[in-house]
Amino acid sequence: MTQAELRLCSLLLQEHFGEIVEKVGNSLLRTGPRPLRLLVGDTGLLPDQVKKALCVLIQHNLVRYEVQPRGSVEYEARSERILRILRYPRYIYTAKTLYGDPGELLVEELLLHGHLSMSCAVAKVADRLTETMEDGKTMDYSEVSSTFVRLADTHFIQRCPMVPESPQSAKAPPPPAPALAIAEKDMYIVPRLNLVGKGKRRHSCDEEEEGEHKAKRQKQEGGTSETPPDDGIYWQVNLERFHQHFRDQALVSAVASRMDQTSSEVVRTMLRMSEVTTASGASHTQPLSSNEIFRSLPAGYNIGKQVLDQYLALLADDPLEFVGKSGDSGGGTYTVSILWGGTWPYRAPPSPVQHPSLIPLLLHRFGSRCARIFRLLLRKKHLEQKQVEDFAMIPAKEAKDMLYRMLSENLVSLQEIPKTPDHAPSRTFYLYTVNVMAAARMLLHRCYKSVANLMERRQHEMRENKRLLEKSQRVEAILASMQATGAEAAQLHEVEEMITGPERQQLETLKRNVNKIDASENQVDETIFVLESFIESTMKKP
Repeated sequence: MTQAELRLCSLLLQEHFGEIVEKVGNSLLRTGPRPLRLLVGDTGLLPDQVKKALCVLIQHNLVRYEVQPRGSVEYEARSERILRILRYPRYIYTAKTLYGDPGELLVEELLLHGHLSMSCAVAKVADRLTETMEDGKTMDYSEVSSTFVRLADTHFIQRCPMVPESPQSAKAPPPPAPALAIAEKDMYIVPRLNLVGKGKRRHSCDEEEEGEHKAKRQKQEGGTSETPPDDGIYWQVNLERFHQHFRDQALVSAVASRMDQTSSEVVRTMLRMSEVTTASGASHTQPLSSNEIFRSLPAGYNIGKQVLDQYLALLADDPLEFVGKSGDSGGGTYTVSILWGGTWPYRAPPSPVQHPSLIPLLLHRFGSRCARIFRLLLRKKHLEQKQVEDFAMIPAKEAKDMLYRMLSENLVSLQEIPKTPDHAPSRTFYLYTVNVMAAARMLLHRCYKSVANLMERRQHEMRENKRLLEKSQRVEAILASMQATGAEAAQLHEVEEMITGPERQQLETLKRNVNKIDASENQVDETIFVLESFIESTMKKP
């Protein structure tokens, strides 16, 4: 794990869970799997604090545990899962795009709590949606429940592993830690619940206190609340399914830019038909016949069967191999190449060769001539220094300096091809080439550093304006309470004037800067996703 990843993970844990959880998570990231005793000694926290921090991390799938042969339990941080916190806004926005407000809030609640039961998630989302509705209107549980079922059917959410029910002897001691498991066929089965009810609005402070006193009295009297029908069945967000959706969208966009809109719609239909049946790590989708694809095309695309066959033939014959033909039954069976499609930004498009993330970096850091040499090496694969000078039309001294600068940054590599076994320099070819994998890893490392810098900058901005933010929050709370009691406009205006003009302008500037930082984080995360997909697919490439 690089220092940039460690720094970013620490910042994410601190921002979302606080200092104690960050300290425990940082210790596990630095030292690897450790038992509770060593973890308490390394962090300097109380055992109870470390246990609660581990509970939070395990609840959010950020730490895994394993029982050792001697009976001790070791905890290990999942760095790749911690880095996914950066992508939470994108998951939530995607759910809103596909399933509307109920889908957005369901995914948000599951990410916020780590995992929840269906009845609890539906109730929370119905209450939140009711808060935003007009007076007299409420959100029915059945509508939120149907969205929950759709999310499970399309595998965007999945059931958490459970403790398997196995008959144990009464004398056998319990294991140090439970072993959780779930069959793959049960991961997306939604329990049949008859959730009847409507969302409730938030009560006033007096009503809330009265409700708390009532709950305390019931607890003291030994009364217990009704057990929900799905008690023990918890759900979590399936991040890999969201990544599959992002990859499919990128593939459809690549086909649209390469060919036309109709071709991209054909590929979109094929991906939609196999989105649930295709495993996340598969290199191709399930084979689909031409007849099945034709029947599944959207109603708006009035193209005939013959035209569809021509489009499929064009896609299969394209050098970039977006679609492959796997048989002739049913008018021909076709698959979408996911493994190669996922590397689209780094595959050789027609001409000129362009790497959308690397070329701007070269232009910014080294200038246009370095970018020209980089494109040249991508196209020609291997070139000697003299050939680089001639093809790029750059003087020898400048070309040599630029090649060495890129060599020191791992953007290009030098390959020796000796003519004789003694490797004499005078009888050896020195060829420059682009190591795309090393360049992608270098760029990914820089992206992690960029996101960490952005997060620290946002924290700095918030610290510098802490007093003003607290004052603004106090004024907003006073205004809200006065509006609830029916205060006059003059009184409200008087409270608003507690924040002066310069302070209001400073707040606007802060809000604008924080919004820019948030947008920049999301943009860098999109690049991180592309680079991670490329590295992963290249590692899987046969």
